[in-house]
Amino acid sequence: MVLHLLSARGALDEGKVRVRTLTLPDTYQDHDTPERMYAQAGLDAASIVKVVEATLPARSENLSAGNVVSVARRQR
Repeated sequence: MVLHLLSARGALDEGKVRVRTLTLPDTYQDHDTPERMYAQAGLDAASIVKVVEATLPARSENLSAGNVVSVARRQR
């Protein structure tokens, strides 16, 4: 709970690591397909990308091949 509160308020942004916790809401959620339930909770891919983009600094020079990790699915 402490990490969640600190990250939600941006209190950890002054250091080298920016943290945002992504959690299921603490409310009742109607049953649906897993994809729709994750989307409603903001835990689908598009929502996660929005959180990451909002958290990262706006300057593109901070993004280089050395500090970006690909999470693309790999073929097996």
